[in-house]
Amino acid sequence: METVKKYSARLFTLEVLGIVLGLLFLIPFYFVVANSLKTFPELAANTAKLPKELYFGNYTKVWTIMKFPSAFLNSLIITVLSNVGLVVISSMAAYRMVRNSSKFNNLVFIAFVAAMVIPFQSIMIPLVKVASEVGLMDSKLGLVICYFGFGVSLNVFLYHGYIKSIPLEIEESATVDGSSPYGVFWRIVFPLLKPMSTTIVILNSLWIWNDYLLPSLVLNSPELRTIPLATFSFFGQYTKQWDLALAGLTLGVLPIVIFFLAMQKHIVEGITAGSVKG
Repeated sequence: METVKKYSARLFTLEVLGIVLGLLFLIPFYFVVANSLKTFPELAANTAKLPKELYFGNYTKVWTIMKFPSAFLNSLIITVLSNVGLVVISSMAAYRMVRNSSKFNNLVFIAFVAAMVIPFQSIMIPLVKVASEVGLMDSKLGLVICYFGFGVSLNVFLYHGYIKSIPLEIEESATVDGSSPYGVFWRIVFPLLKPMSTTIVILNSLWIWNDYLLPSLVLNSPELRTIPLATFSFFGQYTKQWDLALAGLTLGVLPIVIFFLAMQKHIVEGITAGSVKG
């Protein structure tokens, strides 16, 4: 009886509003998936209607034209390597700044935070010039290194705040037991960063997997194309193959959507979980 009283008209209204907002956010997905299952004449006639019959020919064509397995593998390699490097570099840098507080480290942290507000468009031309001079152009490794530079600022900022919540006494106990500074970090501190590391990996994966501008500047060879670059090949100067482009977009978005749905609970853990239990 008490539970029934708690379910008020206000709560019901909020639930309905939440469902309506959720459906609004799903409308773009409906248009992409529904129109990817239509022939081009049917798509051009009416984009809002459901397909009369499911047409999977677009997907078979896209699989071949995009060379989807190759593009998928390129995107996967770049995303994984970028995440590994960003997590290692950012966590170690943030730990050093927090545990060895000094004017220099504070200035470095301020520089990282300030770099977050610099728009990419303002530095993309100097980036291409520097990348070409040091041999990073047209290389997956070069693109990964570029992602290190652009992603480390936000990651250091997030790790910096999280490491402050870790009790220093745990590290002091490990030091007394004879652990080296690297041992303290990798055996004690880094495992405690798992909730934040998972959150950072999810955010970086969404960004890197869907990024078009930076790969378009660094990668030139067709065999190095990521999924966004391969999808853009359906848009020419005079023709736009919307039926194929939407099928390619669906194939490209599906892996990252599955990854996000599987890992979304860890975002909540990264926000709410404490660094020490007990």
